[in-house]
Amino acid sequence: MKTAISLTVATSLPVAALTNTNQVQAASYNQTEMRSFVRQTIANYYARGTTVIVKDGHPQQISYGYGYYGRRLGAGNRKVVYPVCSLQKVITAAMITQLMSAGKFNQDTKISTWYPNLKGAANITVGNLMTHTSGLKAADTEVNRGRVYSEADAINWVVNKLNSTSQNQPGKFSYNNTNYILLAGIIRAVTGQSYKQNVKDRIINPLNLKRTYFLEDVPSGMTDGISYTWNRKNYQWAQYVKKQQASQLVGAGNLFSTPMDYYRIQVGLTNGKILNREQFNLMTHLKATSGNGYSGGMYIKGNLKSAYGNLYNTHFGNWIQMTSDNRNGLIMFLNQTQNDENRNKVIGYQILNHIQPGTFSAR
Repeated sequence: MKTAISLTVATSLPVAALTNTNQVQAASYNQTEMRSFVRQTIANYYARGTTVIVKDGHPQQISYGYGYYGRRLGAGNRKVVYPVCSLQKVITAAMITQLMSAGKFNQDTKISTWYPNLKGAANITVGNLMTHTSGLKAADTEVNRGRVYSEADAINWVVNKLNSTSQNQPGKFSYNNTNYILLAGIIRAVTGQSYKQNVKDRIINPLNLKRTYFLEDVPSGMTDGISYTWNRKNYQWAQYVKKQQASQLVGAGNLFSTPMDYYRIQVGLTNGKILNREQFNLMTHLKATSGNGYSGGMYIKGNLKSAYGNLYNTHFGNWIQMTSDNRNGLIMFLNQTQNDENRNKVIGYQILNHIQPGTFSAR
């Protein structure tokens, strides 16, 4: 087990203003200039992490700082992987969409098919789970409960927790990890294989991903990153994802990867390696979608797709915003943040507006 080390860097840059983000002017694009701009922007907010910038269909990795300060491993070092956090939900949704396309069930199928003992399941559809409109809510899905769970035990915990508390009626959007943990259970039940095996067979192997793992499978010689925050000095209050916490979040936050592998996943959602464009459109425009556009693990607004992720009691912050054709956008895995989602999105939006001014939303 790694030891969380809290160390410092001698100097830091001043924090930029959090306003007027859409005033950033883009210079003519070249990779050297973009690298300088991205690193400076991340530094301005006392952040650290690794990104993939996509400009006109060409991805470029740009990193700043350390992913594991105690070992002096840079944020973009090939030995370091990061928690995907809630950006994993689109992967779970994609596998559900594959099963729907294979005729195993559809978005209107009631989840009582697989969860007959779950209260209210006869009124909740697969589409409700995929859009967080099920009405289901459970606290403490990310709080470390002090044990390493099997997939089945993690799913059973969610069912028991939901049955022990009052739930809302389906229809309104209410973001909760339970929806995607239950989707992982459906994948297990329909395929007769573990969620992990499905990710390997349906995502990792078809895309030939070399740096995407479940925490327990991170190879010797590699490591998951450590997260930090800034408190008058960099690399303070070190936290990493423990196996107990990761094991609780099957389907919703137990995968580790890099922004470049995650970019390949995004491309695979429309090029036929995971889904084709018609299937992707189904996944991201489900009938149960609420007014905020969340469907299949991402928020959809016009030709933009986006998602944000973090994990309780850590300082990780991930954000993606890309055009739906994958030609322009940003994938950002930060491992030093100030635990402020809006602040992290300001960083991302400044970079996005530098990539392609006027294209992206400040959502």
